[in-house]
Amino acid sequence: MLAALGLIVSIAVTHVRARLRQTIVGILGVATGVGFSVMMAALMQGSQDDFVANLVDAMSHVTVTDDRRSPPVQPAETAYVAAEIHGQSTPANRPGLKNPYALMDQIEAWLPGAVAPAVSTRAVIRYAGRDMAAAVTGVDPLREPKVSKVATKIVDGSLDALRKASNGIILGDKLAEKLGVKVGQSVVVATGAGRTMVAKVVGLYHSGMRFTDESAAFTLLKTAQILAGQTGLVNELRVRLDDVMAAREIASRIEAQTGYKSVSWQEQSNDLISSFAIRNMIMYTVVGAILLVASFGTYNIVSTITHEKTRDIAIMKSLGLREALVRRIFVLEAFLIGLAGMAAGFALGYAMSRGLGAMTIKMPFGDAQHLPLAYNPLHYFIAGAVALVSSVFAGYLPARKAASLHPVEIIRGAS
Repeated sequence: MLAALGLIVSIAVTHVRARLRQTIVGILGVATGVGFSVMMAALMQGSQDDFVANLVDAMSHVTVTDDRRSPPVQPAETAYVAAEIHGQSTPANRPGLKNPYALMDQIEAWLPGAVAPAVSTRAVIRYAGRDMAAAVTGVDPLREPKVSKVATKIVDGSLDALRKASNGIILGDKLAEKLGVKVGQSVVVATGAGRTMVAKVVGLYHSGMRFTDESAAFTLLKTAQILAGQTGLVNELRVRLDDVMAAREIASRIEAQTGYKSVSWQEQSNDLISSFAIRNMIMYTVVGAILLVASFGTYNIVSTITHEKTRDIAIMKSLGLREALVRRIFVLEAFLIGLAGMAAGFALGYAMSRGLGAMTIKMPFGDAQHLPLAYNPLHYFIAGAVALVSSVFAGYLPARKAASLHPVEIIRGAS
Protein backbone atom coordinates (compact mmCIF):
# COMPACT_ATOMS: atom_id res chain seq x y z
CA MET A 1 0.00 0.00 0.00
CA LEU A 2 2.76 2.43 0.97
CA ALA A 3 4.77 1.42 -2.11
CA ALA A 4 1.80 2.15 -4.39
CA LEU A 5 1.26 5.50 -2.67
CA GLY A 6 4.92 6.39 -3.09
CA LEU A 7 4.76 5.46 -6.77
CA ILE A 8 1.66 7.60 -7.33
CA VAL A 9 3.25 10.61 -5.61
CA SER A 10 6.54 10.17 -7.51
CA ILE A 11 4.83 10.01 -10.93
CA ALA A 12 2.51 12.95 -10.14
CA VAL A 13 5.39 15.18 -8.99
CA THR A 14 7.40 14.22 -12.09
CA HIS A 15 4.52 15.16 -14.41
CA VAL A 16 3.96 18.48 -12.66
CA ARG A 17 7.65 19.40 -12.74
CA ALA A 18 7.96 18.40 -16.40
CA ARG A 19 5.42 21.10 -17.36
CA LEU A 20 6.81 23.72 -14.98
CA ARG A 21 5.68 26.79 -16.94
CA GLN A 22 2.09 25.62 -17.23
CA THR A 23 2.15 24.48 -13.61
CA ILE A 24 3.22 27.94 -12.46
CA VAL A 25 0.45 29.52 -14.55
CA GLY A 26 -2.10 27.17 -12.96
CA ILE A 27 -0.79 27.92 -9.46
CA LEU A 28 -0.97 31.65 -10.15
CA GLY A 29 -4.55 31.27 -11.38
CA VAL A 30 -5.63 29.49 -8.21
CA ALA A 31 -3.60 31.92 -6.05
CA THR A 32 -5.27 34.90 -7.71
CA GLY A 33 -8.72 33.47 -7.10
CA VAL A 34 -7.98 32.63 -3.46
CA GLY A 35 -6.19 35.94 -2.83
CA PHE A 36 -8.96 38.13 -4.21
CA SER A 37 -11.57 36.00 -2.44
CA VAL A 38 -9.85 36.51 0.92
CA MET A 39 -9.39 40.24 0.28
CA MET A 40 -13.02 40.78 -0.74
CA ALA A 41 -14.32 38.78 2.23
CA ALA A 42 -12.10 40.79 4.61
CA LEU A 43 -13.29 44.07 3.09
CA MET A 44 -16.99 43.18 3.13
CA GLN A 45 -16.91 41.71 6.64
CA GLY A 46 -14.79 44.61 7.90
CA SER A 47 -17.16 47.23 6.52
CA GLN A 48 -20.13 45.38 8.03
CA ASP A 49 -18.43 45.12 11.44
CA ASP A 50 -17.48 48.80 11.28
CA PHE A 51 -21.09 49.72 10.52
CA VAL A 52 -22.32 47.66 13.45
CA ALA A 53 -19.70 49.24 15.72
CA ASN A 54 -20.67 52.77 14.68
CA LEU A 55 -24.44 52.30 14.55
CA VAL A 56 -25.15 49.69 17.21
CA ASP A 57 -22.50 50.55 19.78
CA ALA A 58 -23.37 54.24 19.59
CA MET A 59 -26.88 53.49 20.83
CA SER A 60 -28.50 51.07 23.23
CA HIS A 61 -28.93 47.47 22.13
CA VAL A 62 -32.57 47.40 23.31
CA THR A 63 -34.84 50.41 23.83
CA VAL A 64 -37.92 50.15 26.05
CA THR A 65 -40.43 52.99 25.48
CA ASP A 66 -43.72 54.00 27.08
CA ASP A 67 -45.53 52.88 23.93
CA ARG A 68 -47.51 49.67 23.40
CA ARG A 69 -47.07 47.39 20.42
CA SER A 70 -50.85 46.94 20.25
CA PRO A 71 -53.64 49.11 21.72
CA PRO A 72 -54.95 48.03 25.16
CA VAL A 73 -58.19 46.10 25.30
CA GLN A 74 -61.13 48.29 26.34
CA PRO A 75 -63.32 47.17 29.30
CA ALA A 76 -66.43 47.07 27.09
CA GLU A 77 -64.72 44.62 24.75
CA THR A 78 -64.15 42.18 27.60
CA ALA A 79 -67.65 42.56 29.07
CA TYR A 80 -69.68 42.30 25.85
CA VAL A 81 -69.40 40.32 22.65
CA ALA A 82 -70.42 43.37 20.64
CA ALA A 83 -70.16 46.91 21.99
CA GLU A 84 -70.65 50.31 20.38
CA ILE A 85 -69.64 53.45 22.26
CA HIS A 86 -70.27 57.04 21.12
CA GLY A 87 -69.10 60.40 22.39
CA GLN A 88 -66.65 59.09 24.96
CA SER A 89 -63.58 61.29 25.40
CA THR A 90 -60.16 59.81 25.99
CA PRO A 91 -58.72 60.76 29.41
CA ALA A 92 -55.36 62.53 29.39
CA ASN A 93 -53.01 59.93 30.83
CA ARG A 94 -49.64 60.95 32.19
CA PRO A 95 -46.96 59.84 29.69
CA GLY A 96 -43.96 57.78 30.66
CA LEU A 97 -43.19 54.39 32.15
CA LYS A 98 -45.02 53.53 35.35
CA ASN A 99 -42.65 52.88 38.25
CA PRO A 100 -39.58 53.00 35.96
CA TYR A 101 -37.01 52.29 38.68
CA ALA A 102 -38.98 49.26 39.87
CA LEU A 103 -39.00 48.03 36.26
CA MET A 104 -35.24 48.55 36.09
CA ASP A 105 -34.75 46.47 39.23
CA GLN A 106 -36.89 43.66 37.79
CA ILE A 107 -34.98 43.63 34.51
CA GLU A 108 -31.53 43.89 36.11
CA ALA A 109 -32.31 40.84 38.28
CA TRP A 110 -31.86 38.54 35.25
CA LEU A 111 -30.41 40.72 32.47
CA PRO A 112 -26.89 39.91 31.18
CA GLY A 113 -26.07 43.59 30.78
CA ALA A 114 -27.01 47.03 32.12
CA VAL A 115 -30.05 49.35 32.13
CA ALA A 116 -30.27 53.14 32.31
CA PRO A 117 -33.24 55.55 32.35
CA ALA A 118 -33.72 58.27 29.75
CA VAL A 119 -36.15 61.01 28.77
CA SER A 120 -36.65 61.57 25.05
CA THR A 121 -38.25 64.76 23.77
CA ARG A 122 -38.21 67.08 20.75
CA ALA A 123 -37.12 70.71 20.89
CA VAL A 124 -35.88 73.66 18.85
CA ILE A 125 -32.47 75.05 19.71
CA ARG A 126 -31.94 78.76 19.03
CA TYR A 127 -28.71 80.70 18.83
CA ALA A 128 -27.86 83.98 17.13
CA GLY A 129 -31.07 84.04 15.11
CA ARG A 130 -30.74 80.44 13.93
CA ASP A 131 -33.27 77.72 14.81
CA MET A 132 -32.50 74.00 14.52
CA ALA A 133 -34.73 71.05 15.45
CA ALA A 134 -33.13 68.53 17.79
CA ALA A 135 -33.87 65.24 19.50
CA VAL A 136 -33.09 65.96 23.15
CA THR A 137 -32.27 62.97 25.35
CA GLY A 138 -32.05 63.31 29.10
CA VAL A 139 -29.53 60.88 30.59
CA ASP A 140 -27.96 59.91 33.90
CA PRO A 141 -24.19 60.57 33.53
CA LEU A 142 -23.39 57.81 36.02
CA ARG A 143 -25.47 55.10 34.31
CA GLU A 144 -25.25 56.17 30.65
CA PRO A 145 -21.65 54.96 30.04
CA LYS A 146 -22.85 51.44 30.94
CA VAL A 147 -25.46 51.36 28.17
CA SER A 148 -23.99 53.44 25.32
CA LYS A 149 -20.77 54.96 24.03
CA VAL A 150 -21.99 58.53 24.23
CA ALA A 151 -19.24 59.38 26.73
CA THR A 152 -16.49 58.13 24.37
CA LYS A 153 -17.99 60.00 21.39
CA ILE A 154 -17.73 63.44 23.00
CA VAL A 155 -14.95 65.30 21.19
CA ASP A 156 -15.02 68.49 23.25
CA GLY A 157 -16.04 68.57 26.90
CA SER A 158 -17.31 65.54 28.82
CA LEU A 159 -20.53 63.79 29.81
CA ASP A 160 -19.78 64.42 33.47
CA ALA A 161 -19.83 68.18 32.76
CA LEU A 162 -23.64 67.96 32.60
CA ARG A 163 -23.73 67.52 36.38
CA LYS A 164 -21.44 70.47 37.03
CA ALA A 165 -23.22 73.08 34.91
CA SER A 166 -26.64 74.60 35.47
CA ASN A 167 -28.88 73.36 32.62
CA GLY A 168 -25.93 71.97 30.68
CA ILE A 169 -26.39 70.55 27.18
CA ILE A 170 -24.21 68.52 24.81
CA LEU A 171 -24.81 69.09 21.09
CA GLY A 172 -23.97 67.06 18.03
CA ASP A 173 -20.91 68.66 16.44
CA LYS A 174 -22.66 69.20 13.09
CA LEU A 175 -25.65 70.72 14.89
CA ALA A 176 -23.33 73.09 16.77
CA GLU A 177 -21.57 73.93 13.50
CA LYS A 178 -24.84 74.88 11.82
CA LEU A 179 -25.85 77.00 14.80
CA GLY A 180 -22.41 78.58 15.03
CA VAL A 181 -22.17 77.85 18.74
CA LYS A 182 -19.13 76.69 20.70
CA VAL A 183 -18.52 75.07 24.08
CA GLY A 184 -19.07 77.55 26.89
CA GLN A 185 -21.75 79.56 25.08
CA SER A 186 -25.48 79.46 25.87
CA VAL A 187 -28.41 78.51 23.67
CA VAL A 188 -32.19 78.69 24.07
CA VAL A 189 -34.04 75.38 24.07
CA ALA A 190 -37.78 75.60 23.25
CA THR A 191 -40.32 72.77 23.14
CA GLY A 192 -43.54 72.50 21.15
CA ALA A 193 -45.54 73.07 24.34
CA GLY A 194 -44.04 76.56 24.69
CA ARG A 195 -41.50 75.81 27.41
CA THR A 196 -38.14 77.55 27.04
CA MET A 197 -34.86 77.21 28.85
CA VAL A 198 -31.42 78.79 28.56
CA ALA A 199 -28.82 76.00 28.47
CA LYS A 200 -25.04 76.15 28.49
CA VAL A 201 -23.17 74.09 25.89
CA VAL A 202 -20.73 71.88 27.84
CA GLY A 203 -19.69 69.43 25.11
CA LEU A 204 -19.82 68.39 21.46
CA TYR A 205 -20.81 64.89 20.35
CA HIS A 206 -19.57 63.12 17.21
CA SER A 207 -21.02 59.72 16.32
CA GLY A 208 -19.71 59.58 12.75
CA MET A 209 -23.26 59.46 11.35
CA ARG A 210 -24.18 62.81 9.86
CA PHE A 211 -27.92 62.63 10.53
CA THR A 212 -27.33 61.92 14.23
CA ASP A 213 -24.64 64.58 14.57
CA GLU A 214 -26.99 67.17 13.04
CA SER A 215 -29.90 66.46 15.40
CA ALA A 216 -28.67 64.94 18.68
CA ALA A 217 -28.56 66.76 22.01
CA PHE A 218 -28.03 65.42 25.54
CA THR A 219 -28.99 66.91 28.89
CA LEU A 220 -29.39 65.76 32.46
CA LEU A 221 -32.40 63.59 33.18
CA LYS A 222 -34.05 66.27 35.32
CA THR A 223 -33.40 68.97 32.68
CA ALA A 224 -35.22 66.92 30.03
CA GLN A 225 -38.05 66.29 32.48
CA ILE A 226 -38.48 70.05 32.94
CA LEU A 227 -38.53 70.52 29.15
CA ALA A 228 -41.16 67.76 28.85
CA GLY A 229 -43.18 69.35 31.66
CA GLN A 230 -43.25 66.18 33.76
CA THR A 231 -41.23 65.94 36.97
CA GLY A 232 -40.01 62.40 37.54
CA LEU A 233 -40.82 61.40 33.95
CA VAL A 234 -38.91 58.46 32.41
CA ASN A 235 -40.23 57.49 28.99
CA GLU A 236 -37.36 55.29 27.89
CA LEU A 237 -35.11 52.55 29.25
CA ARG A 238 -31.82 51.99 27.45
CA VAL A 239 -30.42 48.45 27.65
CA ARG A 240 -26.93 47.28 26.75
CA LEU A 241 -26.14 43.56 26.53
CA ASP A 242 -23.02 41.46 26.98
CA ASP A 243 -23.97 39.61 23.78
CA VAL A 244 -25.18 42.08 21.15
CA MET A 245 -26.62 39.30 18.97
CA ALA A 246 -29.06 38.27 21.74
CA ALA A 247 -30.90 41.60 21.49
CA ARG A 248 -34.01 40.16 19.76
CA GLU A 249 -34.59 37.50 22.41
CA ILE A 250 -33.94 39.91 25.29
CA ALA A 251 -36.29 42.53 23.78
CA SER A 252 -39.06 39.93 23.48
CA ARG A 253 -38.59 38.84 27.07
CA ILE A 254 -38.63 42.42 28.40
CA GLU A 255 -41.76 43.21 26.40
CA ALA A 256 -43.52 40.10 27.71
CA GLN A 257 -42.52 40.98 31.27
CA THR A 258 -43.34 44.71 31.26
CA GLY A 259 -45.95 45.07 28.52
CA TYR A 260 -44.07 48.06 27.09
CA LYS A 261 -42.74 48.12 23.55
CA SER A 262 -39.14 46.88 23.48
CA VAL A 263 -37.20 47.36 20.25
CA SER A 264 -33.88 45.64 19.53
CA TRP A 265 -31.21 47.21 17.35
CA GLN A 266 -31.94 44.54 14.71
CA GLU A 267 -35.56 45.67 14.52
CA GLN A 268 -34.54 49.32 14.29
CA SER A 269 -32.09 48.56 11.48
CA ASN A 270 -34.06 45.79 9.75
CA ASP A 271 -33.75 47.27 6.26
CA LEU A 272 -30.00 47.70 6.60
CA ILE A 273 -29.56 44.13 7.87
CA SER A 274 -31.51 42.88 4.84
CA SER A 275 -29.18 44.83 2.58
CA PHE A 276 -26.22 43.14 4.30
CA ALA A 277 -27.67 39.72 3.48
CA ILE A 278 -28.07 40.70 -0.18
CA ARG A 279 -24.56 42.16 -0.27
CA ASN A 280 -23.06 39.00 1.24
CA MET A 281 -24.89 36.87 -1.33
CA ILE A 282 -23.44 39.02 -4.13
CA MET A 283 -19.97 38.78 -2.58
CA TYR A 284 -20.03 34.98 -2.34
CA THR A 285 -21.34 34.75 -5.90
CA VAL A 286 -18.46 36.86 -7.19
CA VAL A 287 -15.95 34.90 -5.09
CA GLY A 288 -17.33 31.61 -6.42
CA ALA A 289 -17.06 32.88 -10.00
CA ILE A 290 -13.43 33.87 -9.46
CA LEU A 291 -12.55 30.44 -8.06
CA LEU A 292 -14.49 28.72 -10.85
CA VAL A 293 -12.47 30.59 -13.47
CA ALA A 294 -9.28 29.57 -11.66
CA SER A 295 -10.37 25.91 -11.77
CA PHE A 296 -10.58 26.08 -15.57
CA GLY A 297 -6.85 26.77 -15.61
CA THR A 298 -6.25 23.64 -13.55
CA TYR A 299 -8.50 21.66 -15.87
CA ASN A 300 -6.55 22.89 -18.90
CA ILE A 301 -3.19 21.97 -17.36
CA VAL A 302 -4.23 18.46 -16.31
CA SER A 303 -5.87 17.90 -19.69
CA THR A 304 -2.63 18.89 -21.44
CA ILE A 305 -0.59 16.62 -19.19
CA THR A 306 -2.87 13.63 -19.79
CA HIS A 307 -2.82 14.25 -23.54
CA GLU A 308 0.98 14.40 -23.63
CA LYS A 309 1.36 11.41 -21.32
CA THR A 310 -0.90 8.98 -23.18
CA ARG A 311 2.05 6.70 -24.01
CA ASP A 312 3.08 6.76 -20.36
CA ILE A 313 -0.47 5.80 -19.43
CA ALA A 314 -0.33 2.86 -21.85
CA ILE A 315 2.97 1.69 -20.39
CA MET A 316 1.71 2.00 -16.80
CA LYS A 317 -1.47 0.05 -17.58
CA SER A 318 0.55 -2.58 -19.47
CA LEU A 319 2.74 -3.01 -16.38
CA GLY A 320 -0.37 -3.81 -14.35
CA LEU A 321 -1.44 -0.48 -12.83
CA ARG A 322 -5.15 -0.50 -12.27
CA GLU A 323 -7.42 2.16 -13.75
CA ALA A 324 -8.10 3.60 -10.28
CA LEU A 325 -4.37 4.11 -9.59
CA VAL A 326 -3.85 5.88 -12.92
CA ARG A 327 -6.81 8.12 -12.19
CA ARG A 328 -5.42 8.95 -8.75
CA ILE A 329 -2.11 10.08 -10.28
CA PHE A 330 -3.74 12.83 -12.31
CA VAL A 331 -6.17 13.77 -9.54
CA LEU A 332 -3.14 14.13 -7.24
CA GLU A 333 -1.49 16.41 -9.80
CA ALA A 334 -4.53 18.68 -9.75
CA PHE A 335 -4.54 18.55 -5.95
CA LEU A 336 -0.88 19.58 -5.80
CA ILE A 337 -1.52 22.52 -8.11
CA GLY A 338 -4.54 23.55 -6.05
CA LEU A 339 -2.61 23.15 -2.77
CA ALA A 340 0.30 25.28 -3.98
CA GLY A 341 -2.11 27.87 -5.38
CA MET A 342 -4.04 27.90 -2.10
CA ALA A 343 -0.88 28.57 -0.06
CA ALA A 344 0.24 31.31 -2.45
CA GLY A 345 -3.32 32.72 -2.42
CA PHE A 346 -3.30 32.94 1.37
CA ALA A 347 -0.12 35.01 1.26
CA LEU A 348 -1.45 37.16 -1.59
CA GLY A 349 -4.80 37.73 0.12
CA TYR A 350 -3.16 38.69 3.41
CA ALA A 351 -0.73 41.06 1.66
CA MET A 352 -3.53 42.75 -0.33
CA SER A 353 -5.69 43.05 2.81
CA ARG A 354 -2.81 44.67 4.68
CA GLY A 355 -2.19 46.99 1.76
CA LEU A 356 -5.84 48.06 1.61
CA GLY A 357 -5.96 48.51 5.38
CA ALA A 358 -2.96 50.84 5.23
CA MET A 359 -4.54 53.09 2.58
CA THR A 360 -5.87 56.44 3.77
CA ILE A 361 -9.21 57.48 2.27
CA LYS A 362 -9.94 61.21 2.29
CA MET A 363 -13.64 61.67 3.02
CA PRO A 364 -15.37 64.70 1.45
CA PHE A 365 -17.41 65.39 4.61
CA GLY A 366 -15.16 64.16 7.36
CA ASP A 367 -11.73 63.18 8.54
CA ALA A 368 -9.44 60.86 6.61
CA GLN A 369 -10.15 57.21 7.38
CA HIS A 370 -8.68 53.77 6.77
CA LEU A 371 -10.65 51.02 5.10
CA PRO A 372 -12.05 48.66 7.76
CA LEU A 373 -10.98 45.05 7.20
CA ALA A 374 -11.69 41.89 9.17
CA TYR A 375 -8.99 39.21 9.44
CA ASN A 376 -11.04 36.08 9.97
CA PRO A 377 -9.54 32.55 9.62
CA LEU A 378 -12.93 31.42 8.30
CA HIS A 379 -12.37 33.47 5.13
CA TYR A 380 -9.13 31.59 4.43
CA PHE A 381 -10.71 28.23 5.22
CA ILE A 382 -13.66 28.77 2.86
CA ALA A 383 -11.53 30.15 0.00
CA GLY A 384 -8.95 27.36 0.41
CA ALA A 385 -11.58 24.61 0.60
CA VAL A 386 -13.39 25.84 -2.51
CA ALA A 387 -10.09 26.17 -4.37
CA LEU A 388 -9.02 22.61 -3.48
CA VAL A 389 -12.41 21.09 -4.29
CA SER A 390 -12.65 22.89 -7.64
CA SER A 391 -9.06 21.95 -8.53
CA VAL A 392 -9.58 18.28 -7.68
CA PHE A 393 -12.87 18.19 -9.61
CA ALA A 394 -11.23 19.93 -12.58
CA GLY A 395 -8.47 17.31 -12.52
CA TYR A 396 -10.85 14.38 -12.08
CA LEU A 397 -12.59 14.82 -15.43
CA PRO A 398 -9.51 14.44 -17.67
CA ALA A 399 -8.05 11.86 -15.25
CA ARG A 400 -11.14 9.70 -15.61
CA LYS A 401 -10.99 9.89 -19.39
CA ALA A 402 -7.27 9.08 -19.50
CA ALA A 403 -7.54 6.14 -17.10
CA SER A 404 -10.36 4.57 -19.09
CA LEU A 405 -8.29 4.32 -22.29
CA HIS A 406 -7.12 0.84 -23.32
CA PRO A 407 -3.33 0.56 -23.66
CA VAL A 408 -3.59 -1.18 -27.07
CA GLU A 409 -5.71 1.65 -28.45
CA ILE A 410 -3.23 4.23 -27.15
CA ILE A 411 -0.22 2.53 -28.71
CA ARG A 412 -2.09 1.87 -31.97
CA GLY A 413 -3.23 5.48 -32.18
CA ALA A 414 0.29 6.75 -31.46
CA SER A 415 1.99 4.57 -34.10
